[in-house]
Amino acid sequence: MPDATLKIQGAKFVVTMDPERRIIRDGSIVIDGQRIVQVGKSAELASVPAQRVIDATEMVVTPGFCNGHMHISYAHATRGIFPDDLGPAYLPNVFKLQGAMTEEEEYYTSLLAITELLRYGTTCFLDPGSTKYLDATLKAYEESGCRIIVGWQVADKPNPLNIPVYSTPEAIHLMEKTIQDYDHRLDDRVRAWAMPFSPAFSSQELLVAAKGLADQYQTGLTLHFNNSPQAVAASLKDYGKRPTEYLEDIGVLGPTTLLAHCLGLDQGEVECMARTNTKAVMCPTAAIKGGAGMTRTGLLPEMLEMGVTVGLGTDAGNNSNLVETMRSMYLVAVLYKDGREDVGMIPAETALEMATIQGATALGLGEEIGSIEAGKKADLVMFDTKRPEWRTIFNPVNNLVYNADGRSVHTVV
Repeated sequence: MPDATLKIQGAKFVVTMDPERRIIRDGSIVIDGQRIVQVGKSAELASVPAQRVIDATEMVVTPGFCNGHMHISYAHATRGIFPDDLGPAYLPNVFKLQGAMTEEEEYYTSLLAITELLRYGTTCFLDPGSTKYLDATLKAYEESGCRIIVGWQVADKPNPLNIPVYSTPEAIHLMEKTIQDYDHRLDDRVRAWAMPFSPAFSSQELLVAAKGLADQYQTGLTLHFNNSPQAVAASLKDYGKRPTEYLEDIGVLGPTTLLAHCLGLDQGEVECMARTNTKAVMCPTAAIKGGAGMTRTGLLPEMLEMGVTVGLGTDAGNNSNLVETMRSMYLVAVLYKDGREDVGMIPAETALEMATIQGATALGLGEEIGSIEAGKKADLVMFDTKRPEWRTIFNPVNNLVYNADGRSVHTVV
């Protein structure tokens, strides 16, 4: 049998996020091609040969982080341009600027965003349909080695955000063509989903068709789902139901549907998501910078308690301004402790799950990535614990969530 491709040897800790949530002190990982073949104590794997060995002494190794909602193209072109007090009015300006971008500009801004994500430990992310020139940005995906979910953002109802409005048949065609053209590209590192912008800007016909495409092509569906009081009032007026209940009623919810932001829900809507096994992604960096009331009215603890699979996102480099998934991980671990005045809210272990195995599951990739186990893809991050923010190490999960950040990322595999 030929030697394994790569061996990560002698890590201070391997934080596996496997079903037993094992943390292996003095651990090693053996990789053959793209997949992990063995994980265990270094002494047990000492005799296993490999073509290349990485000395992981004083390193903590984790699964690569998953970012479930991150606009990677146009956003970096306008980072830092909007004043704090502009509020939601920045969005129409964003989409005007996006409309003016060239293929070359979108390629470079995408490459910039991906470089930042990878540099700080995020190996997989979902760009919710805002990239116009996918042929151009595919080159950036290939060069970076990232794992990404793409789509074509569509709306068929007038909207105040300057998002292009298509006829319903045209919107459905664009989503389907994008799935046909890009799903499973680059050795399966690129997946393509159906991506109507939001229920507010989509007809029932478009939403139902998007779910149908996700089912037909065995892929996913994602929606912006930030329910302001105005959006809830409009849903009650138009449909006699709150937004989540409306989506359930028309058959759009389910295990392959991912709702982003998920603010403004009530307890009944949380139960609706749990009942249908609908996934969620929270973007705390964007929510708190935008004054969205995440800790005042957000029901993330209730979602987790009800068993909803919840991942983390950072939204965009021009609203949250932070794209580092670890920042979101820290925020979800601390915000509700303060907001609910309860230090038992969302422990560090749960926050890390949201950034890894829950995040991967939310993206439909939980069988492939999100934990360090034999048979899974070798998406890994190595942290240099010789840096001062890592000292001292009594509990590596606490260190990861509460005092480390992307600056201590040493190697991404």
